[in-house]
Amino acid sequence: MSTSYEGGSPPGAERASIGELLSDISSDLSTLMRQEVALAKAELSQSAKQAGKGGGMLAGAGVAGHFVLLFLSICLWWGIGNHTGRGWSALIVAVIWAIIAAILAATGRKEMKNVTGVPRTADTVKKIPSAVAGNEETR
Repeated sequence: MSTSYEGGSPPGAERASIGELLSDISSDLSTLMRQEVALAKAELSQSAKQAGKGGGMLAGAGVAGHFVLLFLSICLWWGIGNHTGRGWSALIVAVIWAIIAAILAATGRKEMKNVTGVPRTADTVKKIPSAVAGNEETR
């Protein structure tokens, strides 16, 4: 049994014009883009919620760590105070924390001086106007 039809299409099938086909493609692309944007919004929303939870937990850990240092410092103050007196022991603990702060500040300043930013990106961004104008870079 042969399935060939006169004119190449089955009976009752109508041929769509090029304009209709382009309209269908445009509509399908528009639908696809809307669906992709909706998916991206949903994923970003979920990621933001997870990041918020994680950030909150890290903030809580920071507060708890601060209390640990505070109470260990008080313990050290009292321990030293049993031998030297409370006033002198408070001064000793304060000097210890001042030394730690100075070391951290010096190290942090040194690290900040090493930050280079985004030199390659800045270099390529500077080349964009020339590339748009049609000038090629030669090395």
